[in-house]
Amino acid sequence: MSWQAAERAFTDEAIARETLPEMFERTAERHADRIAQRYKGGTDDRSLVAAGVVPPAPAGDYADLTYAEMRGIVRNLAAGFRELGVDADTRVAMYSQTRMEWAQTDFAALAAGAVVTTVYASSSPSQLRYLLEDPEATVVVAENAEMLADVLAVRGDLDHDLDAIVTVDEVDGDAVEADDLDDVYGLGDVHELGAEAFDKATYEGWVDAVEVNDLASLIYTSGTTGKPKGVRLTHANFRDNVSQCYRRFADRPDRDPSVPGISAESTTLSFLPLAHVFERMAGHYMMFAAGATVAYAESPDTLREDFGLVRPTTTTSVPRVYEKLYDAIREQASESPVKERIFEWAVDVGRAHHEADSPGPLLDAKRAVADRLVFSSVREAIGGNIEFFISGGGSLSAELCALYHAMDLPILEGYGLTETSPVISVNPPEEPKVGTIGPPVVDTEIAIDGSVVGEEVADLAGDVGELLVRGPQVSDGYWNRPDATAEAFLDADELPPDVVTAGTPADERIGVGGSDDGGDAEAAAAEPWFRTGDIVQLRPDGYVAFRERAKQLLVLSTGKNVAPGPIEDRFAANEFVEQCVVLGDGRKFVSALIVPNFERVAAWADENGVDLPEDRAAVCRDDRVRERIQAEVDRVNEEFESYEKIKQFRLVEEEFTEANDLLTPTMKKKRRNILDRFADEVEMIYDDG
Repeated sequence: MSWQAAERAFTDEAIARETLPEMFERTAERHADRIAQRYKGGTDDRSLVAAGVVPPAPAGDYADLTYAEMRGIVRNLAAGFRELGVDADTRVAMYSQTRMEWAQTDFAALAAGAVVTTVYASSSPSQLRYLLEDPEATVVVAENAEMLADVLAVRGDLDHDLDAIVTVDEVDGDAVEADDLDDVYGLGDVHELGAEAFDKATYEGWVDAVEVNDLASLIYTSGTTGKPKGVRLTHANFRDNVSQCYRRFADRPDRDPSVPGISAESTTLSFLPLAHVFERMAGHYMMFAAGATVAYAESPDTLREDFGLVRPTTTTSVPRVYEKLYDAIREQASESPVKERIFEWAVDVGRAHHEADSPGPLLDAKRAVADRLVFSSVREAIGGNIEFFISGGGSLSAELCALYHAMDLPILEGYGLTETSPVISVNPPEEPKVGTIGPPVVDTEIAIDGSVVGEEVADLAGDVGELLVRGPQVSDGYWNRPDATAEAFLDADELPPDVVTAGTPADERIGVGGSDDGGDAEAAAAEPWFRTGDIVQLRPDGYVAFRERAKQLLVLSTGKNVAPGPIEDRFAANEFVEQCVVLGDGRKFVSALIVPNFERVAAWADENGVDLPEDRAAVCRDDRVRERIQAEVDRVNEEFESYEKIKQFRLVEEEFTEANDLLTPTMKKKRRNILDRFADEVEMIYDDG
């Protein structure tokens, strides 16, 4: 039986069609004594700790909660929310970094019947106001005193009233004006209210009253362009996507024991924003459905320490984090010229071994030496137990992915969108293919609209065009935005007959609940198609390769279409380039803005007797540095057609970050903002050209 047939036939307790509170309750019953959550001490002034609900964790180390303990907290919080007036008509806004209380509060609010809406912790005051006002959130869960102050500052500007504000941390009342405290509660207070009022039969009645097709969450797109839209996601959208992905990642009995997977034995380290759909489904709902352990990082800045403490078996992240992690690995391995040469040799051997169909005894022996000298230390530095990573939320460089595979740290790249809960496709653990986003997950049908691309892609194998998708994980549209909803979907009967389709036809779904419960076949076949706005390649082997956002394709003044993503990806593992953004829309040639890796440039200068200025702006203007970066650009240019080559570039000192509004919270480039910020540099490029 093929792995595709096996995942389709696979059944498990973690696969079901049910609401999210029902999913959590069933998992907690099956795995009551297993560890559900791990939380770090010495980092937060937790309200639940102050209230005696959970014990304090040792400073700089982790404490555990079992599923039974987590269930008790969730139930009491749900009852506490009901005491505050939360019901099926309530939108509860989560304004917090990723931490264990986010997960507990999410399940509690959903069990109470509410809809959970999301606010990024990095939101500006105007964004915060919009993300509270658009969904008319009447209850806000704010992480700490600073975020409470943010909410209080915009409260008077809202067009509706807030009924309650709940803080995850203890907040000093002296820091807030007394008039503002009447409806402010600590999470420990909410738990106490619920513990006093809790009745099991009443709680079960709330959970039973929630239907699978009820709205579960409004997740706001992080907004690389324009104002964020609230994506409507039901319990069924999330739960079906959990089942689809669990079929692909589970420790299925058909698999060779050496193939990694996800099960109740898994441990993950959660650090991406839970306000983003990727972490919400893959690092939260899917892990809790499996009965796995979820540990929460102190912050993205402490990942190395937290990896060592938690020793996770898997984790989900975005390409930028894998780039930074690899940079740190390479920097540590290059402390001396000898170590650097050994590292580069080991990487070359590992890559050759991974790419070889039949490595042979000599390459096997070299790989063993490389593992002993380099790779084993790398794996130990991130806990020593990682079986695989999952990547989403952006395009991953194929070269970087191959380097991780070479170190026996496979990255399984997938693809999805907020509107698809999010996963559409992902690489399977038993047959990952670097440079692809895998085949569609079970019960997902895709179509390739080739009308949006030009003749430049004619030589690619398979079919290239905009990806359209339909399946049980696809949203029905946007909150209060019928115009945007109509624009994003294509009626089933409007799909051109010559468009190539793949995956599971809508009228042949098995139903992700494990039996023939996919719904009415005729109704499924009439479902509209969601336009992803992404250009992909459907390969002859059924795997999908990401090409570019349709809106980000560069149309040169010559009429040629250029995808900037693949060019930028070639720099992801480059030791001299920290970041790169490729430009050229409406211009006669392709150019780039490049942020150098200043540490590596300084090391190169020391090695070669080059005396560089300390000022980074001056380093960017230095002809010797430019010449060195030019060599890297020339190397990348060799891989592309003449019209795709970077003809000119400028070095810039300012890194693209979320703090300077040049990256989204999920670390995607905000191209419009970058163009605005560096408008003078861009004009200089084309004036000189």
